[in-house]
Amino acid sequence: MRAAFSIPTPLIQSLMRPDSPLATHCQPSPNHGERLRGPTDALILHYTGVATGEAALDLLCSPEAQVSCHYLVWEDGRIWQLAPESRRAWHAGMSYWAGETDLNSRSIGVEIVHPGHIGGSPPYPEAQVAAVIALCQDISRRLKIRPERILAHSDIAPARKKDPGEFFPWPRLHEAGVGHWVAPAPIRPGPAYEPGAIGPPVGALQKMLAAYGYDAPASGVYDDATRAAVAAFQRHFRPERVDGIADLSTLQTLKALLDALPAAI
Repeated sequence: MRAAFSIPTPLIQSLMRPDSPLATHCQPSPNHGERLRGPTDALILHYTGVATGEAALDLLCSPEAQVSCHYLVWEDGRIWQLAPESRRAWHAGMSYWAGETDLNSRSIGVEIVHPGHIGGSPPYPEAQVAAVIALCQDISRRLKIRPERILAHSDIAPARKKDPGEFFPWPRLHEAGVGHWVAPAPIRPGPAYEPGAIGPPVGALQKMLAAYGYDAPASGVYDDATRAAVAAFQRHFRPERVDGIADLSTLQTLKALLDALPAAI
């Protein structure tokens, strides 16, 4: 039997060419490996969370840092590719979505140059948003990634991550055909569930979160993991108030999103 042939990482870096026609430059990172399972059917959006794009690039290309992504989108809209789409970039970390715990193997990671929450949560520049939209359109078309599989880093790691943040313009992306979205239900008085609550209604909430993809075992106890999942959901889909409390607006928005999923899901 013929032995499997693996191309050494340095050679992959030297031969690297853009997978997307929108990428204007390749800056190979050494931080990637073989995909361990497939298909590549998710797209994860991040912010870099450091002061400058140059600092982010140094981090993403540092062998010591052990992190990377496939694409880096600069403030002025430039798109650089750091790892081949065929490779497993190290952007998701410990993660979970719809039963999958190795999102690195199943996803494309896009880092958006932005200081994040620690940098005061400034608006994303218009040129950058337009570039992210175009890149997501290109990747999702070529790899056949469904809209509901275009996710925030906070969706797949809610206890650890907040990026790309509640100030990221998800509605703009959806208007351009990128991502899954419904108009959030208005915030108004009504039933709410919060940490410490127990019983069947909490279990029902957890089942709804899990049906969408979040890591929310149906224990019937509103624990820290449930609060983190609710906050991540709010950050993406009901950003007006991110508090981890499942109020009526959160519940109605979650139900509407579930109802809007394609019938085959």
